[in-house]
Amino acid sequence: MFQGVNRNRIHSCNDDDTMLERYLDPSDIYIIRGYGVEVFINNLDAPSSMVFDEEGNIFISDSGRATDHPRILKLVNGQFETIADDFVTPISGINYLHGILYVSHRGFITKIYKDGTRQNIIMGLPSNGDHINSPVAFSPDNKLYFGQGTVTNSGVVGNDNKWVTVSPLLCDYTGDYVMLYGQNFMTDNILTEAVTDDPAFTGAFSPYGIPNIEFEIRKKYIKASGSILRANLDGSNLEQVAWGFRDPAFLRFDNSGQLYVVNNGFNPVGSRPIENASEDFYYVTPDQWYGWPDFSGGEPVDSPRYTPVGGVQPTLIFKNQPNVPPRPYVRFPPNSTLSGFEFNYNRAFGPYGDVYVTEFGSTIDGRMGEGTSYAGSGHRISRIDMKARTISTFAINKNGFPSSIARSGGFERPVHLLFGPDGAMYIVDMGYNLDGDPSVFVPKTGVVWRVYRTAEAL
Repeated sequence: MFQGVNRNRIHSCNDDDTMLERYLDPSDIYIIRGYGVEVFINNLDAPSSMVFDEEGNIFISDSGRATDHPRILKLVNGQFETIADDFVTPISGINYLHGILYVSHRGFITKIYKDGTRQNIIMGLPSNGDHINSPVAFSPDNKLYFGQGTVTNSGVVGNDNKWVTVSPLLCDYTGDYVMLYGQNFMTDNILTEAVTDDPAFTGAFSPYGIPNIEFEIRKKYIKASGSILRANLDGSNLEQVAWGFRDPAFLRFDNSGQLYVVNNGFNPVGSRPIENASEDFYYVTPDQWYGWPDFSGGEPVDSPRYTPVGGVQPTLIFKNQPNVPPRPYVRFPPNSTLSGFEFNYNRAFGPYGDVYVTEFGSTIDGRMGEGTSYAGSGHRISRIDMKARTISTFAINKNGFPSSIARSGGFERPVHLLFGPDGAMYIVDMGYNLDGDPSVFVPKTGVVWRVYRTAEAL
């Protein structure tokens, strides 16, 4: 199935499509010495993840962000076949265990069996807001773990939440019993479009237009906003592991059974904008609160550094904090948007035990009123030295910008990576998003890159 380095590559079944093909040139990518990169699969529709089974078969999740037709593809005789569809856009990712595919899509986790039958094992997740449920990870004791993202950016429903008009009662829920200070945030009321002077006052952890009073109490909710959850492989016994993340986008266990997660930080948007928030890689300790919506990377957001340019310094929402939030294992710059990561346990590929991370890149304006930030973070593969707790760039476009901006043939939106049975690294690149809308992608621009060791390194 796998071709030699720089030999024939595998194309998708859409290669004969007459649509404009994305320009690809691996030589536009800088990668550290001793490695090469090549195009492995192209012409995909916004792929979000990839997985191998025991026989080396390839499965890819089409997120649905390009076509609104999310589906699972299997490579058969060099062509992709749809083996399952009818999911809720988007599919955040897939994983594989004991002959079964686990598909994470908005609000659901679904099993796909080898005979094509399917079963929704977890439903009703609070994923209709800004962030959704992550792909699942499997623990050494055969439990499934996943992240559940928050409904809002920083705990307050505001005019940045375009879903308000169709889901006016949607809001965040806490993962413990907490007391709120009770501050309210004023916006123009987007639910009364015909009235020009109708302010809405919204409290934290309340639906749009519902104010708080001083020292309100919020109850513990198992499926809390920004939580890590676990269940049996059949979906039973759902329980909370930890909470206080904003966007726990991807989880993995290392070979000692320790759980790690990437968490994407606040943005300077909405009723409670927060600037300069880091993107974080955490060692997860169970039964802890990790700080959202009052801390970024272990630091309180009422620090002056988190004040948006031209904005107001954020204040804390919780009067009683469940615990002192743990600090991250390492911190990435704002706008990195961490997505997938994997531990390397192949000494022939690279340093044993280190972590390789895909940086998707900024999804919103870098600062209030300014354009999207592209320089300095995102659109690359980074490596975490787990002993030194340092971050370095493993692969990036030579010009430092995504390929669509620089008109080059390299990375655009790296979203997932894994190591294949041949020892190579496979990087899933979601492709070009529509200008001005980073949640919608251009069909046939998704790519899978393959990274291999070169002869000089052997």
